[in-house]
Amino acid sequence: MTFANIEYFFLLLLLIPYILWYVLKNKKKEPTLLVSDTTAYRYAPKSYKNHLIHAPFILRLFTFVMVIIILARPQTSNSWKNTQVEGIDIMLAVDVSTSMLAEDLKPNRLEAAKQVASEFIAGRPNDNIGLTIFAAEAFTQCPMTTDHAVLLNLFHGIKTDMAQRGMIQDGTAVGMGIANAVSRLKDSKAKSKVIILLTDGTNNAGDISPLTAAEIAKSFGIRVYTIGVGTNGLAPYPMLVAGGVQYLNVPVEIDTKTLAAISGKTDGEFYRATDNKKLEDVYKDIDKLEKTKLNVKQYSKRYEAYALFAWLAAAALLLEILLRMTILKKIP
Repeated sequence: MTFANIEYFFLLLLLIPYILWYVLKNKKKEPTLLVSDTTAYRYAPKSYKNHLIHAPFILRLFTFVMVIIILARPQTSNSWKNTQVEGIDIMLAVDVSTSMLAEDLKPNRLEAAKQVASEFIAGRPNDNIGLTIFAAEAFTQCPMTTDHAVLLNLFHGIKTDMAQRGMIQDGTAVGMGIANAVSRLKDSKAKSKVIILLTDGTNNAGDISPLTAAEIAKSFGIRVYTIGVGTNGLAPYPMLVAGGVQYLNVPVEIDTKTLAAISGKTDGEFYRATDNKKLEDVYKDIDKLEKTKLNVKQYSKRYEAYALFAWLAAAALLLEILLRMTILKKIP
């Protein structure tokens, strides 16, 4: 609730001298009924009228406050927003091959990617975002949605050993990952369509080559940002053995040339993330490049809301008059 004439509330200051006048007046007040001696009545029980003696004064104060509120013109508003979003549709394509278990990023490459990508998703509440996962084959883990709670739930459900347990065929099909993401974006009406592809390897599987997939993406006006994740040189990789887990240093083989060509062909960018901090910086940089534009129009219609206060003022005034004329009537 708002007030059109809020300055009228300064009139409440007039209550201070009125209350002081009432207190001082009652101190000097003489009894209405004069008797020679009131000693005999000092232990007499008090009537309910004694408790109501100040009720007219309180009711008059209440009436005065209600009148001031009415003068201040209380108003309610029926407002709504018409938000026009120049949306960005984004598909995240994430490599889930067994090489993503390497622990050169902490706790491993896939978990580090999930953590940073989750923060990226949380920071873009107005975008349609979906998720493609790929190894030797690709499929859509989550179609594009603005319900990011569902998306994050499915994203966090990706396990680092999916290919290891046979849930998806192992390998790295970069071209298939891009093609799957393109299939979700090609019919989009958004002005900006983006694929963010993260991998740690070289394309060695799939029926579509990475550059062919990039050409398809370009034909639909889709930009592809590619991220090569993993250190340079060797990376610790966990191997299950009879006694537990044994770590082997395996070479990091990222086809940076192909990834750079994919992003260059689609007007995207290629990034290398060799540690957790650089991976965070990559997503922050992409976040700056792909910003959603919002045009918000707000409408509001105001309604006068004095009726309730007017009824309360009238009721208090009538009650005061009724008390003075009946229960608290004074003898002249």
